[in-house]
Amino acid sequence: MSYTRFAVYYLPPEGVLADFGAAWLGWDCVTARTLVPPHVPGLHDVTMTPRKYGFHGTLKPPFRLAEGTNVAGLQEALSQMAATCAPAQSDGLALTALGRFLALTPVGDTSGIARVAATCVEALDAFRAPPGQAELARRRKARLSERQEALLQRWGYPYVMEEFRFHLTLTGRLPVDKITHWTDTARAHLPPLPAPFVMDAVALVGEREDGRFELIQRYTLAG
Repeated sequence: MSYTRFAVYYLPPEGVLADFGAAWLGWDCVTARTLVPPHVPGLHDVTMTPRKYGFHGTLKPPFRLAEGTNVAGLQEALSQMAATCAPAQSDGLALTALGRFLALTPVGDTSGIARVAATCVEALDAFRAPPGQAELARRRKARLSERQEALLQRWGYPYVMEEFRFHLTLTGRLPVDKITHWTDTARAHLPPLPAPFVMDAVALVGEREDGRFELIQRYTLAG
């Protein structure tokens, strides 16, 4: 399988949370299967944007390989990084409205999770091709702060390092008057959420030619 872009995700381990997320979005990025979502009116539409990414938390945002690098080198670098990077945890996860979309976010001290994400961004940066002008223009439509603009130029994405906020996305942007409805709906379908929430592995994923992401390999954080 050839991939257009790569990313580093947190993917929930096998279990009820992973099963819920894959079914809710209708795409299982671990098994690369389309799933039948719960029979919830409107669910297909509100999950259309995050569906192709699968149920995940981004650690290193999607990037194209830099000239002179290859997948084998990326995998080796990620393996070495994971071998020296310590796991992280927070008190748990909670359903949260982030602006106009819903996600599961960590509760309590998130500094360890931020450390893992920053390590992924920095350690693998040599494999990231610089963003093109069209991508830069698209990012800047969000009215970036001065610091976000600096991060965009340095790391190719504005929401990394201290601007990073870990989340497992459940919906795309919702109409303001529908946020409460979808919060209640998601809560009614959620399984028991982990407490504590433990991040002890990261995953390399690739974007297929159809635009959907799938798992390439998991790496245990062993530092």
